[in-house]
Amino acid sequence: MTPLEYIKRPASYVSGYENLPSEAQNRAKQLCWEYNRTAPNEQEKRRAILQELFGTCAPMTNIEPDFHCDYGFNIYTHGLTVINYNCVILDTSPVNIGAGAFLGAGVCLACSGHAIDPEQRSHGIGTSAPITIEENVWIGANATVCGGVTIGAGSVIGAGSVVTHDIPANVIAVGVPCKVIRPITEQDKFKPEEILF
Repeated sequence: MTPLEYIKRPASYVSGYENLPSEAQNRAKQLCWEYNRTAPNEQEKRRAILQELFGTCAPMTNIEPDFHCDYGFNIYTHGLTVINYNCVILDTSPVNIGAGAFLGAGVCLACSGHAIDPEQRSHGIGTSAPITIEENVWIGANATVCGGVTIGAGSVIGAGSVVTHDIPANVIAVGVPCKVIRPITEQDKFKPEEILF
């Protein structure tokens, strides 16, 4: 199996950085560079770049520049996806983003990691594991989601959180490390008279 085939698998792996496919990374860097230099009114050009960059890109995928990723081909959006300014997706493994997902400014989805042992780390040994963001998830500004994590449908991750373990559906979770603080309930809905427009 080639390094590229390992990277595309939905399974964890350990690798040496010298074996990572640099051509594929350079392609992604070039496409991100082009994307980040588009004008706000160039929506069709942005869509075309994302279609070329991502593994799958739903038509309602909206990303504000600056945006960066490792490969792009490992990112899959499955419906309305809103990604705010300065987000990074380190897609050394597959990243699935469900319909209705909102990622706040500065969010980092990091499949990749480094060896804990300092000698192995200095020799470029790294880890990677997939990330799954289920439907209707909101991840607050500057949160980090680590490799191997699934965030359950409808959940909210508080700004600045570091998500190191799976989060169940329909909860609010915050902190470093991120922990569930309570379920989302009917009490969280705005009353119609509170909505100004």
